[in-house]
Amino acid sequence: MGSTSAESRGPAGVGRRTMIRTTAALGLGAVPAVSLLTSCASGGGDSEEKAKTGTKTAQNPLGVNDSATLEFVLFDGGFGTAYATDAVKTYEKAFPKAKVKFSATQKIQTVLSPRFNQGTPPDLIDNSGAEQMDMGILAGKKQLTDLTPLLDAPSYDDPAKKVRDTLRPGIVEMGQLDGDPVWILYYAYTVYGVWYSQKALDALDATYPETWDQMLAVCEKAKKKGMAGWTYAGKYPYYLPFSLYPMIGKVGGREVLDAIDNLEPNAWKHPAVKTCFEAYYELYKKGYVLRGTPGLDHIQSQTAWAQGKALFIPNGSWVENESANVMPADFDLAVSAPTGIDASDKMPFGTLWASGGEPFIVPAKAANALGGMEQLRIMLSEASSRNFTAKVKSLSAFDGGTDGITLTPGLKSGVAALAKAGANVLNPRLQDWYVKLQKEQIGVSGLGEMMAGRLTPVEAINKIQGYADAAAKDTSIKHYKHQ
Repeated sequence: MGSTSAESRGPAGVGRRTMIRTTAALGLGAVPAVSLLTSCASGGGDSEEKAKTGTKTAQNPLGVNDSATLEFVLFDGGFGTAYATDAVKTYEKAFPKAKVKFSATQKIQTVLSPRFNQGTPPDLIDNSGAEQMDMGILAGKKQLTDLTPLLDAPSYDDPAKKVRDTLRPGIVEMGQLDGDPVWILYYAYTVYGVWYSQKALDALDATYPETWDQMLAVCEKAKKKGMAGWTYAGKYPYYLPFSLYPMIGKVGGREVLDAIDNLEPNAWKHPAVKTCFEAYYELYKKGYVLRGTPGLDHIQSQTAWAQGKALFIPNGSWVENESANVMPADFDLAVSAPTGIDASDKMPFGTLWASGGEPFIVPAKAANALGGMEQLRIMLSEASSRNFTAKVKSLSAFDGGTDGITLTPGLKSGVAALAKAGANVLNPRLQDWYVKLQKEQIGVSGLGEMMAGRLTPVEAINKIQGYADAAAKDTSIKHYKHQ
């Protein structure tokens, strides 16, 4: 989800958004790319000579060869390159005899697929953007290094803490595709939820609604003032789950979302799903959705919202940067966890979806895999994380790194939302594990049709359950389960 090509300039979790949005823009054009990766990840070619392991010390706990070359390829997207080149300088200072080959590209797959095929991949890759390589295929073809040694190494700032113990909730789990190995380190951290102008909410003499009756009352207030309650990316309705999925988890418990991710029979027919679908459908039925929303893309819906035509929009924390050119200076951007139904919900108000973006990988055939992991260990230090947040207005995977930084309104609100959530952070995985199911089927054919009034909630649920059942029986795709 969550860096991408020029289309995705979001500050946080743009990589995650790439998984769900850029591939949609590519449509069938994405299929040949996956086929190419399948062939290129099949092995073949001679690996370049592996660097010998160095001596493990307190300063070098991974045992990096201090004279071995490190090659680092970064996705050249919305985050820019400065945060990475700054971290490279720290590596070079720690290993002055080592040469670092750093490069950035938007054509990750075009540039790197041939090198995987030849057995000569770089040591560290930021695998993002429109040409993101399919990590499920890479892991399945044993082309990735298990990052467990990095996670179990002493953290850069406090040797008494392991790296894994310094990370935000869900980062380690997101990097696991099947079993215990961790194949991916998601470096950015995205807060998903309901975004709004605090100024607009204050003008309605309202507070953010915690129950659905309160939500409808706020939307009615807005409607009387000539403002729609909601809008969303109608052409890309898989944005709706950014608030709908955590609402389902809040109402029914996280096990409902786990069952959905696991493609379990009748998972979509859980009462919590029906209750939440009916709640969203009520927004449409009562006329609280901005007229014309089904025909709007993400930029158009965000622009209308920023212009005060709608109060709420489901989105991720990249929206602050992506809408910066149309958002008034006094907009006072805020985000909240999704509204629930009532006090009978299984999880408390504040439960939200937050997860990693910007996936970094270390290839299995990297000549200096330990160097690649050490570069990540440096990037997960407090100083590097603070530098990242200051430069790109995004949280990093490091659980901290905001002290001393003047946070923008959206980022400040996101930090507060995470603090309020505490342990009640959800991480639905459909958009990582089953992209077609999430985007084209659940998003466009299910939720998109329901919110346009062409399906009832029950019809949408039955249709989506059918898609999920078909995916569960599809032997051509890899199936995943929550651990």
